[in-house]
Amino acid sequence: MVPWPEGVARHILGAVDSTMAEASRLAPNVSCPTWVLARVQTAGRGRRGRDWHDPPGNFAATLILRPKRTLAEAALFSLVAALALDCALAQVAGPQARLAIKWPNDVLLNGGKVAGILLESFGQGTGAIALGIGIGVNLAHAPAVRQVEPGAVTPVSLADEAGVVVTPEQFLPFLAVAFDRYQRQFETYGFAPIRAAWLARAAHLGQPITARTGTDELRGIFETIDDTGALVLGTPQGRMTVSAADVFF
Repeated sequence: MVPWPEGVARHILGAVDSTMAEASRLAPNVSCPTWVLARVQTAGRGRRGRDWHDPPGNFAATLILRPKRTLAEAALFSLVAALALDCALAQVAGPQARLAIKWPNDVLLNGGKVAGILLESFGQGTGAIALGIGIGVNLAHAPAVRQVEPGAVTPVSLADEAGVVVTPEQFLPFLAVAFDRYQRQFETYGFAPIRAAWLARAAHLGQPITARTGTDELRGIFETIDDTGALVLGTPQGRMTVSAADVFF
């Protein structure tokens, strides 16, 4: 049995509109890291306002944090969460599973998308900021290909790809422990070791990729991420840094 991390709270809900929405409602009265897990979401959402399809049996949770950092620095928790999610899935799926992290924070299993992460902030001002880290994992079911953006990575599920059956309640302690470990590392040693660990797990590092922002499409070699977590592309016009985009292989 996985021990629950000390000083971390959790709320297990039957059904909710979205765990992120519930986290925003709880945040004013939360003083410690708090996980909000729902067995069913009726209005889940992903990055850039997209719908997040969440059938029963899949994992939907939001972690409420009060980081002692600026909002810009707090955005690095997106990469911290990706590492924790990769670690938790590796423990559950076993050594046969091929896991990697797609910039900035999707987790791939055998080349398909098995999990995604969404960050939102609650409150204003450095002292009042609460951060919501929403995590969705296809434990039991994957969305149909027609439900994802054309050209996007094919969605997969843990059950289909690894033959592992695990409930959201069983998966949560693995994730909570892994996140607690990486969070402590980040807070103690800064972003450098997180960056190194993230790059060691990065999908398509050193290979050609396409980064689509709201207005541009950039093609180049995925060289690295910088100390802000931004994507660094090598292009014929020189090195280019991308802070927010959707990546396609």
